[in-house]
Amino acid sequence: MKIQNILMTFAISSALTCAVSSCQQAQRENPLLQESTLPYGAPDFSKIKTSDYLPAFETAIQQNRDNIAKIVDNADSATFENTIVAYEESGRLLDRVSRVFFALTEADRTPELGEIEKKVMPMLTELENEISFNVPLFERIRKVYEHDKDSLQGEDKKLLEETYKEFVRKGALLPDNKKERMKAINLRISDLQQQWGDLLLEATNNAVVWVDSKEKLAGLSDADIEQCKKDAESRGGKAPYAIVIVNTTQQPLLTSLDNRDLRRQVYEASIHRTDGTGKFNTYSIVSEIAKLRAEQAELMGYPNYAAYSLENTMAKTPENVYAFLKNLIANYKPVADAETKAIEEFAQKTEGPDFKLEPYDRFYYSAKMKSQMLNISDDEVKPYFTVDSVLINGVFYAANRVYGLTFKPRTDIPTYHPDMKVFEVFDKDGKQKALFYCDYFRRPTKRGGAWMDGFAKQSRRYGQLPIIFNVCNNAKAPEGKPSLITWDEVTTLFHEFGHALHGILSDCNYNRLSGTSVARDFVEMPSQFNESFASIPEIFDHYALHCETGKPMPAELKERMLKSINFHSAYALGENLAATCLDMAWHMLPSAKVPTADKAADFETEALQQVGLLNSQIPPRYRTSYFNHVWGSGYAAGYYSYLWTEVLAVNIADVFARRGALDPATGSDFCQKVLSRGNTGDLMQMFTDFTGMAQPDVSGLLKARGLGK
Repeated sequence: MKIQNILMTFAISSALTCAVSSCQQAQRENPLLQESTLPYGAPDFSKIKTSDYLPAFETAIQQNRDNIAKIVDNADSATFENTIVAYEESGRLLDRVSRVFFALTEADRTPELGEIEKKVMPMLTELENEISFNVPLFERIRKVYEHDKDSLQGEDKKLLEETYKEFVRKGALLPDNKKERMKAINLRISDLQQQWGDLLLEATNNAVVWVDSKEKLAGLSDADIEQCKKDAESRGGKAPYAIVIVNTTQQPLLTSLDNRDLRRQVYEASIHRTDGTGKFNTYSIVSEIAKLRAEQAELMGYPNYAAYSLENTMAKTPENVYAFLKNLIANYKPVADAETKAIEEFAQKTEGPDFKLEPYDRFYYSAKMKSQMLNISDDEVKPYFTVDSVLINGVFYAANRVYGLTFKPRTDIPTYHPDMKVFEVFDKDGKQKALFYCDYFRRPTKRGGAWMDGFAKQSRRYGQLPIIFNVCNNAKAPEGKPSLITWDEVTTLFHEFGHALHGILSDCNYNRLSGTSVARDFVEMPSQFNESFASIPEIFDHYALHCETGKPMPAELKERMLKSINFHSAYALGENLAATCLDMAWHMLPSAKVPTADKAADFETEALQQVGLLNSQIPPRYRTSYFNHVWGSGYAAGYYSYLWTEVLAVNIADVFARRGALDPATGSDFCQKVLSRGNTGDLMQMFTDFTGMAQPDVSGLLKARGLGK
């Protein structure tokens, strides 16, 4: 059981009139510790109480310890079955409890859950340390590895290799003094990431911009203004309207806000949410995590954390990542500079020759420029994109056409929030395949961004079908009105469902290898590829239906809209490149050179300047101080993977286009060779098996983004 994946997720009923004996019988069993009676073993949120989590963790952790002790104390010689498989199965209960709990701490975090998490995280880290540095356990694993690595086949061989490699990479071969230091580092990083998660959520909620009159919101649609009113009410009503800050640097509403001073306030609230002088400053956490990671790498014999982290990826080395990035930067910069110049010159036509374009102006004037040049605006197309239609008539429809999947609503399965919906997934033969939950609307208790995870991973050995969920942060319309989303949010729904498909279509024996259990620079490929279906005409026509009339988007409007997708596309690539280079810069440092908290902002500036990406007009998608992927999640030295896997995704989309974009035979081939296989084979070989390409073609990315020929 892989504890670090968890780190990334005795009530008594009584009645006043009951006798003592009947009260004792009424003591409820903890539902987290019982096998669920719901379909697929889904968590029963109608029974789970907040007070159940801590005792469930205590019991599950102790069971995990007991199972490890049984492996170690086994008098029989170490074998694949009694050691490797037994280790794989040792933490099943803990995995089940953790998946439910951490789903809520991410998507519906209450103060009570936060307090429980503060107690649970040290317990989990202690357990991980105990297992990782359990010498007798590792000796049994090593004996199996040395004896059976050449005789085992298929998934068995892969499970053995991954298990042995995991222990070695955690420090099982280190001398005792270094092991003790590694344990201490693990505990401290766990504590710091807990602090980070709490602080970032609170800071982002605190960064809301209050607006005292509707007039100041001129330029926004009626639906957006209504959302601002709703957001103000849900956050205490300090003013009639509130603009909520989302997780990225740029804010979507800046596209439409006419009030320049308000645009400035919103932008500055975003970029300064966690770097001020108050309690929300995160730089001390950033600096310490970076230093501890660098020390981890040095203990393991690597020059920096990037070198250590990348060893198990497709990229393999920092040098390969930088070669990839430099190629993109060289092609991107001339286009970006020309784009900025054009937007500023356009703005000067109405604002005067002395007007200087600021970063909070860029989206606003770019949108006006697009409207004038391409005769298209977001407000014109947004009524055709409702969450429900995009999901049912777009995302699900594409999955049906390509993979033969069908989706049946399940209103009988409890959820952790009323906004959630549940669907049962069937394959082309009508066989049960998975449960899929979607939680698409933002709320103060949900962290920013969008993601996929699962309450249970697929495993043939356990007879477990996958239970997968997607989470987004779309604005929810008032009761009785359709929830409209932007084109970017449309592609996000397709993106996250690409991850979901990786879990739903998994067909592996072992839980550890199934679904999305792959390298970071491969895991984003299915999701990025799935975005391509959003703009395929047959799919687009099926979901782009007007929210009032139900009629498809007119052909002429659709043509204008699809042509506009790559308008001023250099920005999106530039903000990603800048964030990626920040991530790499922090994790290329030896521990002695990690800047202190008071120098962190200067380091960010210097790092961007060194790679030619210090550009006030195109700031990083995430600045250092609110870069949750890197400091709170598992993308340290791995954010490049979004661009890396986009190359893979574009190459795969080209194969689909040649064979027929919605061809079921191609979908079946892709499922068989890639999506169903999890981490059971070499990832580059999977790519080659499907595409026939020995290496990915980087030029495809630039072409797909409208930046190359």
